[in-house]
Amino acid sequence: MNYAASVNQNITVKLPGWRATLLFSMLLLGLAGLVGRGVFLQGIHNDFLQKKGNARYSRVIEVNAHRGMITDRNDAPLAVSTPVESVWASPSDVEVTSGQIKKLAQILGLSAEEVKAKLTDETRDFVYLKRQLPPDQAEKVVGLNLSGVSLKREYRRYYPTGEEAAQTLGFTGQDDNGQEGLELSLQQQLAGKVGSQRVIKDNHGHIVEDAGSLHAPKPGGNIALSLDSNVQHLAYRELENAVKSNHAKAGAVVVLDARTGEVLALANYPGYNPNNRAKINIQSMRNRAVADLFEPGSTMKPFTVATAIEAGKVKPNTLINTEHGTYKVGNRVIHDSHPESMLTVAQVIQKSSNVGAAKMALSLKPELMWQSLSDSGFGAQTGSNFPGEASGKLRDPKTWQPIEQATMSYGHGISVNLLQLARSYTIFANGGELKPISMLKLTEPVVGKKIFSERTANVMRDMLESVVNVEGTAPLAQVAGYRVAGKTGTAHKLEGGHYVNKYVASFVGFAPVSHPRLIVAVMIDEPNNGPYYGGLVAAPVFSKVTAAALQELNEPHDAPLDNVIAPPAEVIQEEV
Repeated sequence: MNYAASVNQNITVKLPGWRATLLFSMLLLGLAGLVGRGVFLQGIHNDFLQKKGNARYSRVIEVNAHRGMITDRNDAPLAVSTPVESVWASPSDVEVTSGQIKKLAQILGLSAEEVKAKLTDETRDFVYLKRQLPPDQAEKVVGLNLSGVSLKREYRRYYPTGEEAAQTLGFTGQDDNGQEGLELSLQQQLAGKVGSQRVIKDNHGHIVEDAGSLHAPKPGGNIALSLDSNVQHLAYRELENAVKSNHAKAGAVVVLDARTGEVLALANYPGYNPNNRAKINIQSMRNRAVADLFEPGSTMKPFTVATAIEAGKVKPNTLINTEHGTYKVGNRVIHDSHPESMLTVAQVIQKSSNVGAAKMALSLKPELMWQSLSDSGFGAQTGSNFPGEASGKLRDPKTWQPIEQATMSYGHGISVNLLQLARSYTIFANGGELKPISMLKLTEPVVGKKIFSERTANVMRDMLESVVNVEGTAPLAQVAGYRVAGKTGTAHKLEGGHYVNKYVASFVGFAPVSHPRLIVAVMIDEPNNGPYYGGLVAAPVFSKVTAAALQELNEPHDAPLDNVIAPPAEVIQEEV
C-alpha cells in the first residue's frame, strides 16, 4: 500500500444516518411554515396585505357636491358655484427636495416653513396645502410634478351682483357651506350630499386612474328668491347716494310686493364685496334692515289712529284740541313742532301732531293698544327666517305708565326693524290685512291676517296720501304719474339708556294708491349734513326708488305725469 492510499483511509469518517434525516425534516418544516404563512395571509387573513397594498396604491377621496344656484325671481343668477382646484398631499407619499418646497411655497403664496411642516406631518394621511386656487396657479403646481402632491376639484361661490345684495345673500366658507344670510338659512336645500371615489396612485403618489365611484355626489337644489335684481340695484344705488350726501352712518331700504308680501329688494349701505373678503369691516356685514332696531318715530302714528277709529273713539273728521303744541302728561311735556289749536284726526296724521296722537292713545285701554300693535307684527319676528332677525321691543301693557303709552303712540319707547315696519304697512295697502313676508318667490296667492276693517284701512289710506301733498310732512315723497301714500318718522337714538342728539330718519309708503303694488321703507341712520328729518332725508329716497321700480315693473299710472307739486320753502316736520 502506498503512502497516498494510507492517508485517504485515515480521513474517511462515517457520519450517523440520523443527521441527514434531521436536516431533511427541518427543511420540510420550514417549507411547511412558509406554505402555512402564505395560506394564512392569502386565504384566511388577507386584510393585512390588502390594506398595505391599498395604502400604497389606492385611496378613497371625497367628491364634493355642486351647490345649488340662487337666482332672483326672473332667473337671473345671484349666487353660483364655479369649479376650482385645491392642492393636497399625503405626507407618507411625499418625496420632495428643499428646492421643490421653496418653489411650491412661492406658487401657493405661503412660507417654505409652513409648507414643509404640512408635508412632513406623518400623523396625517391627508392635508390641504392651499384651497381654491385660480387655474393659472393650479397649472404651475401640476408643472412641478411633485410626488405625493395632487389637486382636488372643489367649488367656489361667486356673486354676480357683488355688494348690492351682499348682506342679504350672505356667503359660503371654504367648504362651500353657508356662513351668513340666505346662504346659511337655505343651507339644507342648497348643499347637496358629498360623494366618494376610489383612485389608484403610482409609486410617486400621483393619481393615475379612476377606479370607480363608491357614492355619487348629489347636487344641491336651485332656489329662486323673491328678489328682483333690477329693483335691488335701484334701491342700493339710491341708498348709497343718500347715505353719502347726508354724511350718514348707514342706511337700509326694503321694497315689498304689497299684494304678496314678497321681498323685492333688501338693500344695506355700507356694503362689502362677497367675492373678495380679504379685508372686511365686520359692521358692513350686518343686514341692518333685519338685525338693527330703532325707534320708528311718527311712522307709528297710523296704527294709533287706526286703533282709535276701530274702537269708536274718533272719526277722521273728529276735532282734537292739540293745546297749541304743548301737552302735559304727569310731569312730562309733549310738544309739536308746528303748534295748532285744533286739528281733525286726519290732520293729526297729515301734520304729524304728537299731541293729537298722544291724546288718542290715552283714550284707549293699554291692553287694547298693545293688542293692536302686537297683531300688526310689532314685538315679533316677521317670519322671514333670516338669520339674526331681531324681534323688536313691545313691552307688556301692565307695565305702561301714562306717559309711556302717550309717547308710544308716536313711536318712542318701542323698537322695530325696517322689514318689520315695511310689513306692517301691508295692512293699509290691503284693506286691513297683514301679509306674511317671503324671501322666496311665491307661485300661489297668499292669505293674510285681518287686523283692521277694510273701512278703517281705506280711511287710513286717504290720510296717508294727504301726508305726501304740499300741506303734509312728505311732499318730497311725491312720484310723477302715481298717487303715493306714506308716513315720515324722525327719532332720537338711544345710547346707554339715554337719548342723544343723533337721529334716525325714516319713511314708509306705498304706491299706486288706487291699487297698491309696492311698499317701500327707508331708514337713514345718523344723517349729519344739516337736515335730519324723515321728510327731508328719507322721503326723497322713497320717491326715487318707487318711481324707478314702478317703471321697471311696468305698473300703470294712476295720476297725471305732471301731478308733482313743488313743496313749500319750509316743509312741515314732526317733533322729535
